[in-house]
Amino acid sequence: MNAAPHQPHAAHAYDSKVAEWAVLIGSMAGVLMQALDTTIANVALPYMEGSLAASRDQITWVLTSYIIAAAIMTAPVGWMAARFGKKNFLITALAGFTIASMACGAAQSLEQMVLFRLIQGCFGAALGPLSQAVLLDMYPPAKRGSVMAIWGMGVMLGPILGPTLGGYLTDAFNWRWVFYINVPFGIAAVAALSIFFKDTVRDHTLKFDWYGFSFLSVGLASLQLLLDRGTDKGWFTSPEIIIEAIIAGTAIYLFLVHMVTAKKPFIPLAIFRDRNFVGGLVLMFVMGLVLLASSALLSPYLQNLSGRTVSQTGLLMVPRGLGTMFSMMFAGRLTMKMDPRLLMTLGAFFLVWSIWAMTSWTPGVSVSTLTTVTFIQGLGMGLVFVPMNLVAFATLGPQFRTDGAGLTNLMRNIGSAFGVSLTTTVLSNSVQTIHSQLSQYAAPFNRALGVNGESIIMNPLIPFGMGSLNGLIEYRAQVQAYSNAFLFMFYIALPVFAVIWMMKRPTFAVNAPKPEVEVME
Repeated sequence: MNAAPHQPHAAHAYDSKVAEWAVLIGSMAGVLMQALDTTIANVALPYMEGSLAASRDQITWVLTSYIIAAAIMTAPVGWMAARFGKKNFLITALAGFTIASMACGAAQSLEQMVLFRLIQGCFGAALGPLSQAVLLDMYPPAKRGSVMAIWGMGVMLGPILGPTLGGYLTDAFNWRWVFYINVPFGIAAVAALSIFFKDTVRDHTLKFDWYGFSFLSVGLASLQLLLDRGTDKGWFTSPEIIIEAIIAGTAIYLFLVHMVTAKKPFIPLAIFRDRNFVGGLVLMFVMGLVLLASSALLSPYLQNLSGRTVSQTGLLMVPRGLGTMFSMMFAGRLTMKMDPRLLMTLGAFFLVWSIWAMTSWTPGVSVSTLTTVTFIQGLGMGLVFVPMNLVAFATLGPQFRTDGAGLTNLMRNIGSAFGVSLTTTVLSNSVQTIHSQLSQYAAPFNRALGVNGESIIMNPLIPFGMGSLNGLIEYRAQVQAYSNAFLFMFYIALPVFAVIWMMKRPTFAVNAPKPEVEVME
């Protein structure tokens, strides 16, 4: 679907190092901005409520609108790149994302903010897949380890450092700078790509698969709404969630049937015949789940239970990003020299061990323990992420790269949505269950409540004592509930070991010739 029917004239990629680095940095700026914006606005939500006159429930649409738009528009990236050319598409996406970011910062009402976030998500969806496809086209297999490590840093560090940067900008200036920060980098990236990026061939004969796109869009939008609102609505006790589940299931089923039966489906069926690529999709789903879910759990844990400030919480989230960055520095080179499955297995072990260690945490966990565990978790993420991307694309045909990049990014987004929703549900249900179990000990017959000061402070027979006792029970219930949520993530991550060894070991050509870029005639 994405390959041109004719063979274009080819020219060597970039003979000038200036041009090569300009394209590399320009495309990386886009993926970093897009990755940051998935989490950077989270800490600013309470400050937006007053400015935009929104309730706590309403303000979450600032996040939901962006996620839904990005999920829907990630899938057609391959078709649009083949139809309009990667240069035009990437520059348009960057410019649109930058303008939408500026509009988000200037929004005066919730309706405006949601609209601008939808637009930002639509343009931002293409930045990750396009930048990955561009870098894979620019470098031969022997050099892709290093460049994929650089690309992976942007993808992985964005969600990790987003809350830290968002908290700093909100404290130092105001919440609007969470969006304004994108503008100068977006302008610089557009200028660099406009000057140095060579355009790729376009196939004007391609026709858009409106049926496939419509089915997938409706399915993804309904699925995202279901996952985002399920916990608050009580899941399938709510008519809204039942309707969304029916729509999502029906639309995704129709999309799959259409993809199998159509002559030229929206996503080429042949792409799923590559075992390594399919394994990469599964691993990307799990990585997205663990990456965002762990951040979503750790931040409120440190603030609400450990009593740390927003700034302290942001700083304590940094070691994981440093661990990811450190491992990515050498993960690409090691992938070229050894079996990448061994490297991914080591990374998965670090990742699973760190999550297991978090199940035994208490609110009084020391800074040294927290720093060590999260740093090792970051190491594991980097050791899995870089080899995973290289192995997934090593045996995939060049004509499928942009589609493949779009699908991997889509799976990461879906994994993130599932991770946050499922862990939040486990946390909420665990709090209720454990609170109920502990409450049976809050009775006048409990001798521990009738000794010394506890007989007054925690006496359940008087209102003040009942409130104090309930607060203590709630606190203990939350501590145990977080342990259950971390344990749930541990079990979810275990199957990655089997998936890793189901993938075939690829052969990376060390002396591969310099790649060629398809250019316009």
